[in-house]
Amino acid sequence: MAEYRLKTPLREEDVRKLNIGDIVYLDGIIYTGRDEVHIHALELAKEGKNPPVDFKNMVLFHCGPLMKKYGEEWKVIAAGPTTSSRMNGLEPEFIERFGVRAIIGKGGMSGPTVEAMQKHGAVYLAMTGGAAALAADSFKKVHGVEWIEFGMPEAIWILEAENLGPLVVGIDAHGNSIYENVDEAVARNRKRAESVLGL
Repeated sequence: MAEYRLKTPLREEDVRKLNIGDIVYLDGIIYTGRDEVHIHALELAKEGKNPPVDFKNMVLFHCGPLMKKYGEEWKVIAAGPTTSSRMNGLEPEFIERFGVRAIIGKGGMSGPTVEAMQKHGAVYLAMTGGAAALAADSFKKVHGVEWIEFGMPEAIWILEAENLGPLVVGIDAHGNSIYENVDEAVARNRKRAESVLGL
């Protein structure tokens, strides 16, 4: 297990050197995006149009942050990760079309996303749930917001991070997934337990 501090935009070679279990800290611009961002961005792409931000080589945070406005300035109050499985049906195409290099979330993602990450050079960075206020401290500036008409949690927030982490590489760009490994271990242990118990 290694530890890295990376700055956005991310280079493919830096992403591909990461392995599951590695620890990452991030600096630079990070975009938030949940269901509506994925859906709307992909719809625009099919019409030959671009979303309002360029996701290429950037980090997408599955997060519906709690924000507060002080005069003309927004501040992040809480920024916990959303359960990423909500985006399972959208993420492979999103990665392919927009070239996102890393996704931050919780709970992991399905096989097709693992395959897309391997093919296109992206990783999944797991953030601990329940620490939304602590994570908010890592966002030093809000550079703007797009698609606020979808509501605060579903907008694209353009956030500047400083030492955001620790984030654990849950899915790497080599086709490995901590979540699949855990599922396999649970299945093996369950089989042994059932055998011992005569079930």
